[in-house]
Amino acid sequence: MDLTDFGAGAQYIAGRRTRGSGEPFQVVNPADGSVVEQVGLATAEDVDAAVAAAKAALPGWSSATPGARSEALTRLAAVLTDTRRDLARVETAQTGKPVKLATEFDVPGTIDNASFFAGAARNLEGKAAGEYSGDHTSYVRREAIGVVGSISPWNYPLQMAAWKILPAIAAGNTIVLKPAELTPLTSLMFAAACTAAGIPDGVVNVVTGAGRTAGEHLVGHPDVAMVSFTGSTAVGKRVAELATASVKRTHLELGGKAPFVVFDDADLDAAVHGAVAASLINGGQDCTAATRAYVQRPLYEAFVAGVAELFAAVRTGDPLNPSTDLGPLVSYTHRDRVAGFVERARGYATVVTGGRVPQKGHDGFDLTRGAYYPPTLITGAAQDSEVVQGEIFGPVLVVLPFDGDDEGLRLANDTPYGLAASAWTGNVHRALRATREIAAGCVWVNDHIPIISEMPHGGYKASGYGKDMSQYSLDEYTQVKHVMFDTTAVARKDWHRTVFGDR
Repeated sequence: MDLTDFGAGAQYIAGRRTRGSGEPFQVVNPADGSVVEQVGLATAEDVDAAVAAAKAALPGWSSATPGARSEALTRLAAVLTDTRRDLARVETAQTGKPVKLATEFDVPGTIDNASFFAGAARNLEGKAAGEYSGDHTSYVRREAIGVVGSISPWNYPLQMAAWKILPAIAAGNTIVLKPAELTPLTSLMFAAACTAAGIPDGVVNVVTGAGRTAGEHLVGHPDVAMVSFTGSTAVGKRVAELATASVKRTHLELGGKAPFVVFDDADLDAAVHGAVAASLINGGQDCTAATRAYVQRPLYEAFVAGVAELFAAVRTGDPLNPSTDLGPLVSYTHRDRVAGFVERARGYATVVTGGRVPQKGHDGFDLTRGAYYPPTLITGAAQDSEVVQGEIFGPVLVVLPFDGDDEGLRLANDTPYGLAASAWTGNVHRALRATREIAAGCVWVNDHIPIISEMPHGGYKASGYGKDMSQYSLDEYTQVKHVMFDTTAVARKDWHRTVFGDR
């Protein structure tokens, strides 16, 4: 099977590619504006067909043994491994991310996820069977929920498709995934890889469509039992409203504004290098990216100078060049949105470096053709300012000073979000306090960004609820059933007297 055969259509329903019945849409390479593919968008009717395929496949897949599902996911990991170069190439073409990031992070991370959930599929945990009442044997079953409707974002199209699909099907559910219409291609490749791995038709379906039509119809569909969404908090609220109307289980991974807290005993060199990597990964288009660096005053000036120096050395250019560090943002519209944050900040803060797109990249690539934006460092902003509180989602880092530990931790928590954070210190007591008091779903110590399949990813507060990856994610996609057997064979139970009769 040729996973890159997009000419057959941008919908993947019941094991085959089909053409969407909606308007044509161009998937654009943001590095130069060229058209990667033209696709037909899904309509409500296409969503109905995908949900029907998932519903038809549910009885067989949910009743398969955990071992059978595990074997299928093991085969999937092998198919993904065999096609890893094509996956990286297409991911770079549709998103503009550097090919070295796609090759060394996105694709291997996805393969590792498939391998992890192949193992997790055989490990459905529950309370041990036992006679908890004395007269009954109780045990817990974990069962599939049903058809899952998932919506994934454009920043990590392949990995987010895996994060949605793998735990859902490992637990015995079937799924309809709607990727962002800007970047649907590797999600379609992932679905085709599932078929190539022998996963039954209809277990994994993909509909490429707009949020207002395909997305909302999927979320509200009466045959969808659970909704999982990754994206902005504003859209997440809308998803929750639609899902609540039909009492669906919801899983929301929303926005972030991660603090990067540097105490005065931190390794300055490590913190500077960590801040540059954590703020620029994927062009800053990462909900866990470091966006607000709070630096204790003795290290503040040196930290700003160090970050500015490294920002200036970042190699912006052709994303297919293996030496390029920073590619374009996902679209011209998004580039203009990021630039707007910075331009407005000039009125109340200092743009230390960046904020102006150079003409040429490190390799001579014409940056004016693409949606490029440079690494940008801002200081002097107030805590309540837009660049500190708003989710910019670009290669922009704001640095603010603090004095005492109480102030640093208070500032770190002073946003509606709570997805990720980091604390930089050589003092174990400071580290323990930071990990305890920072309200975020993940707190790194002396690093920022690494994720692993075995550990959960998900937020607090306006960053949503529910977990991706890990055993916790698998649990999200199951419903718990208590089964209770009488062990006495006594017709008239003692407790009956509380309802009728005497002892």
